[in-house]
Amino acid sequence: MSTEDRPPAPRSLAEALRARGDAALGALLRSRPDLITPVPTDLTQLATRAGTRASVVRALERLDRFALQTAQALAVAADPATYGELLGLMAGDDADPAVVAALPHALGLLREQALVWGDDDRLRLVRTARELLAPSPQHPSPTGLGPTVQEGTAGMSPGRIQEIVTAAGLASTHDSVSAVTALAGLFTDRARMTALLADATADSLDVLERLVWGPPYGQVTHDPAPRLRWLLDRGLLLPTAPGTVVLPREVALHLRRGLAHRAPEPVPPVVEAAAVHRPQVVDSAAAGQAYTALATVEELLKDWDEGGPAVLRAGGLSVRDLKRTAVALDVPEPAAAFWVELAYAAGLIASDGEADERYAATPAYDEWLEQPPAERWSRLVTAWLAATRTAGLVGGRDAKDRTLSALGPGLDRSAAPEVRHRVLALLAGLPEGAAPVAGTVLARLRWERPLRGDRREDDLRGRLAEWALSEAELLGVTGRGALSAQGRALLGAPAAPAPGPEGEPSGPGDKLPVHHHHRPAPLAPLSPAEQAVASAAAARLLAPLLPEPLDHVLLQADLTAVAPGPLQRPLADMLGVLADVESKGGATVYRFTPGSVRRALDAGQAASDLHAFLAAHSRTPVPQPLAYLIDDVARRHGHLRVGAASAYVRCDDDAVLSEILADKRAAGLGLRRLAPTVLAAQADPAGLLEGLRAMGFAPAAESAEGDVLITRALAHRTPPRTAPEPVPDGPPVPDDTLLAAALRAIRAGDLASTTPRKPGTAPAGNGELPRTGAAETLATMQAAVLTGEALWIGYVNAEGAASQRVIAPVRVEGGFVTAYDHTADEVRTYPLHRITGVAELADDAG
Repeated sequence: MSTEDRPPAPRSLAEALRARGDAALGALLRSRPDLITPVPTDLTQLATRAGTRASVVRALERLDRFALQTAQALAVAADPATYGELLGLMAGDDADPAVVAALPHALGLLREQALVWGDDDRLRLVRTARELLAPSPQHPSPTGLGPTVQEGTAGMSPGRIQEIVTAAGLASTHDSVSAVTALAGLFTDRARMTALLADATADSLDVLERLVWGPPYGQVTHDPAPRLRWLLDRGLLLPTAPGTVVLPREVALHLRRGLAHRAPEPVPPVVEAAAVHRPQVVDSAAAGQAYTALATVEELLKDWDEGGPAVLRAGGLSVRDLKRTAVALDVPEPAAAFWVELAYAAGLIASDGEADERYAATPAYDEWLEQPPAERWSRLVTAWLAATRTAGLVGGRDAKDRTLSALGPGLDRSAAPEVRHRVLALLAGLPEGAAPVAGTVLARLRWERPLRGDRREDDLRGRLAEWALSEAELLGVTGRGALSAQGRALLGAPAAPAPGPEGEPSGPGDKLPVHHHHRPAPLAPLSPAEQAVASAAAARLLAPLLPEPLDHVLLQADLTAVAPGPLQRPLADMLGVLADVESKGGATVYRFTPGSVRRALDAGQAASDLHAFLAAHSRTPVPQPLAYLIDDVARRHGHLRVGAASAYVRCDDDAVLSEILADKRAAGLGLRRLAPTVLAAQADPAGLLEGLRAMGFAPAAESAEGDVLITRALAHRTPPRTAPEPVPDGPPVPDDTLLAAALRAIRAGDLASTTPRKPGTAPAGNGELPRTGAAETLATMQAAVLTGEALWIGYVNAEGAASQRVIAPVRVEGGFVTAYDHTADEVRTYPLHRITGVAELADDAG
């Protein structure tokens, strides 16, 4: 393209945006969705919003390390800078080939996100980004560079500047500006600088070496040593404050051979495979973990069936209740916090909202139990992927030094879903069955989001990644550290790359010398509809791998029953009432006790029902001790009756009541005899039942009518509750429909604000609306209908929001104008009384 044909260089970010096509503008709005919340009226407002501090900080946080290094280099370059100058700062005098190859992509990314604008011969970093990234004494630059010679000599006396120029071997000048320019020219001339430093002593060069990569500031006494005096006399060190000197930027760049960064990182760190396993082994191990996850969540909720722990006044579980839950689940406390938070995120537990508020299962838990195991697993992992609540923070301290409790406030971290998804996506990029080296995953994440990984909350992003790896293993998304087939389906990922010949393992723990130097296309997070499809696909893959539930147990003479595998739900539920779980593992051992048998009788079962149940579901004969136990407890069950007076006990055998009254353990119940067969108590019925059972009796509760009350399992449920909503990490990425509408509105608003108007018809610029009288407005509209010309109008809608529009009137009648509106790209009708004014467009407006 010739110089005459080249479009003029943009003079502002708004002009640069105006020159973009819809595809480029759409890419900007997708990468920075905060720019269309709300939709800007025109491109000038869009450019202004893109330069605000909050938006720029957010955009910088989402840059990878090399793109950020490129922005940091532009912040220490001249403004504007050429592409050649930027390349020199990034690649150095040796022109590192990797940097040369990667720089166009990084610069293109900065341009796409409107952090850099201008042609290659006039690159400009957005002013706010320059202010954030440029070095200053208060905020050192990651480049380690200090101020320029011009900035460093700003407060220096003209005489002192001339002394420095002369000592450096330059001719004195008549003014300080030209002297500083000459000194900067010397420092940026490699040949002359080499000659100047050739005269320096080794001690002086050692001082420069200590400052060259930063921090560039050093301390000196009021009488500097000769090695420092030589440097100060020639401006190679400049005083910034009493006792402080700084290495000028130009000098540092010469010593660095032009590099703005000590170690440019154009290529992301490789995610290495630590070991590779057969895919079938990975999937089976993951399926085993998935089954354990389902069993753990079920056990947790069964433990809370009759009302779980109390809710703390500030919200959440107490430390004591978390410890008790960990003991009940036989897991460490951090794992218990994870399972509790997972059930909460899936909507399976919540607070009941009563005056004495407690946690309990929700009605959704009963629905969940009725689903097939693979679908139950799918619901858990889908909730985990999207949850912003972070169980790993439990036990830590918040900003006010308060302990963070499970189910309590302060656990939301908006970055958690993105980190989980990214960790799994990195695993999906490895060969099938390959488990990663955890350190390389963390290094990759820090490269991808350096500002979010290195300095915030003690590397929160790294901790989120570590938690994601361990939680994925607990849930069965991974097996033996490698992504399973169901985990890959959960992401909507394609088939895994096959390992090369050099990656074939000889054992499950062999190191894999596989290095993937390409950068795989990142897997984008799925929309809710896409995630539902992917979760269903993952469930279908998992279903055949889960063990089939059994319909039998093995009864033993020592009052135990062994379940050699998972049990069918009706059998498991009934056995859970009739016996206590003694041990878990590959086989579950249940123990029958008088208390457990009484529990089954309280639930409405008769002794004959229990005998029939055991005979039907045991592969071994029912042992005689177990049959005797059931008959013995059943014979005494209900012999005593407890009702509500405050409470009372009645029994047909007055000798039994006399025995109770004589027992010292009954003193706390406040018992007194009302009749030969009735005792009254100060304790409530529940306390009285518990006290008598502790004394060895088997009382039954009765209703006001005298009937035995049946205690049903799964009695306590919260009212209907919804799962907690994740806390979004900023505005959501706009979908195609919203993006198209936003682009159309911005383009139309820009047309309205930039289209030339005829001189004298209305004010232009600054977003000021045209103002004309009603008669003039009507006449201009009617004339435009006849001529077919477009008009510029000001319009105030019913909510009082004012806007500028370019319309082509079609019809004016009944106090309304019907026109083609460029803003909406459709024909609309407007009340004339809401039009503030009208102006004709210039004849050459295109």
